[in-house]
Amino acid sequence: MSLPNQNTEALAKLCKSGNQNAQLEIYNRYYKAMYNISLRIVNDCYEAENIMQDSFLTAFTKLGELKDLKTFGAWLKRIVINNSIYHYKKNSKYQNVPFDNVLYKVEENQSIGSDNDFASLKAQQVLKVMNNLKDNYRIALTLNLIEGYDYEEISDIMNITYANCRTTISRAKESLRTKLQLTTEY
Repeated sequence: MSLPNQNTEALAKLCKSGNQNAQLEIYNRYYKAMYNISLRIVNDCYEAENIMQDSFLTAFTKLGELKDLKTFGAWLKRIVINNSIYHYKKNSKYQNVPFDNVLYKVEENQSIGSDNDFASLKAQQVLKVMNNLKDNYRIALTLNLIEGYDYEEISDIMNITYANCRTTISRAKESLRTKLQLTTEY
């Protein structure tokens, strides 16, 4: 069976044994999603690319520590998120990246039909407004709404209490609603 036809678990087993072709196949399957996750957190396309590369290196070198190879994708995603938050906190300087670039990366190779134009415009508007939120609000909402993490996972990732996490996300959603209402009134 050729590598593109194998599932991720089989590829991860091959990666454990040092098969570079399997590593390349896994990289090709996950790099776009991991890049976008990192970009939404650090807001710097070059930094996101470096974080993604470092995260793959970490994953491949520590693959022996992963107990269940079926969870490789979630494990890799967690590595990317943790590295992104670490780099974001480490670098006090950051450059705003327009979310149009993020949407382009997510939607490249996908054609948007005329039926989806309105939904796409709304999504772009929400992402642009999210970009203008306070940093902790933006990160918390990204982890919750876009990445799908629950409060407990987010509190662990952001190193805050569960109650603080719930409050932060609640306030972030309210701030997002308020800013969206202001943008639609004009």
